Amino acid sequence: MLEIKNLHVKAGDKEILRGVDLKVGAGEVHVILGPNGSGKSTLMNVILGHPKYQITSGEIFFNGEDLTALKTFERARRGIFLSFQNPEEIPGITVENMLRTAKQAVTGEKIKILAFHKELLALMNELQINPEYANRYMNVGFSGGEKKRNEILQLLTLQPKLALLDETDSGLDVDAVEIVSSGVAKFHNENNSCIIITHNAQILKHLPVSSVHIFLDGKIILHGGAELVGKVSEHGYAHFEGKS
Repeated sequence: MLEIKNLHVKAGDKEILRGVDLKVGAGEVHVILGPNGSGKSTLMNVILGHPKYQITSGEIFFNGEDLTALKTFERARRGIFLSFQNPEEIPGITVENMLRTAKQAVTGEKIKILAFHKELLALMNELQINPEYANRYMNVGFSGGEKKRNEILQLLTLQPKLALLDETDSGLDVDAVEIVSSGVAKFHNENNSCIIITHNAQILKHLPVSSVHIFLDGKIILHGGAELVGKVSEHGYAHFEGKS
């Protein structure tokens, strides 16, 4: 589904990614671990085409198509979704209107208002989101936890092919992480894929982790299985330096 080949990226004059290689197949859950500033979030943003970053060499393919020349909205319409570490507030458009408009843009089909409203309220109930928030402006006045659950609401509504989750669990209490984890598990199936950046193994509780990648200094230095999560918790990232 996703193939990244020898990806080098800079922001301004600073090189951030220094030769990233990654393959993600349909139905797989990949976890990226690494210290702050190692380039993890940059990788997620580059996959979706953030204009701040410049690809100096390397390629990104999604379902066999080269994404390099595509704008962010074109990549989103092809089925790539990014859940932000720090979700933005968007005054002037309600949660329900934004999600209905986004779903119409992705599917290319007219969405029936009443049917969509019913489906949205059912999802909000599962994620323990106050139904009144459907009529509030996107993330405006939301707590940190409410913003993160709203990200999962977007994920379940839009049903992308590839979900990029950038520390969606950060800053959440134990109960909120459980809700978010269950929401991601509800989304995941054999036809879609997830790449998750996390510092908290609890979000992986309900997910079948396919591969774990250790990220240091702008590149993946080690690939492995779910056991790497425990090793990082026990030894820290310094333990893996020089093991690429």
